[in-house]
Amino acid sequence: MKKILVAYFSASGVTENVAKKLAEAVGADLFEIRPEQPYTKADLNWMDKQSRSTLEMKDRSCRPAMATAPDVSGYDVILVGFPVWWYREPSIIDTFMESADFNGKTVVPFCTSGGSGLGDSAKNMHALAPGAKVPEGKRFSSSASQDELKKWAEQF
Repeated sequence: MKKILVAYFSASGVTENVAKKLAEAVGADLFEIRPEQPYTKADLNWMDKQSRSTLEMKDRSCRPAMATAPDVSGYDVILVGFPVWWYREPSIIDTFMESADFNGKTVVPFCTSGGSGLGDSAKNMHALAPGAKVPEGKRFSSSASQDELKKWAEQF
């Protein structure tokens, strides 16, 4: 039986709710990817060209610090959840991908979004953890059911 971790970053609570349902559905452990400096509402204003999130997403080398580093050593599958920002994973997910040894593990992105898909997130994440298997992943709505989440996760 595979050991699964659901790791997630959530800015507004939507991804957190889906991640918790997913972890419960598949009996996985849960890890919140929290920024060392929490995001404020102003930081998340994507319409402000000088907001923190906008500036981070413009700089592909940006790596916001995490409050705690993950220990993924005991897991076979890591399901990584996040909201879609600028058609890809938020920069803190890049920090997460560079923070641990994912060699030989399956790392599967999932996102929450009103309509945008994952874009190049899987490709980006694989580039940061080349020893991992990183399938395409999936976008979920905030109303995704535990049955839907379980059926999806069981393929990994």
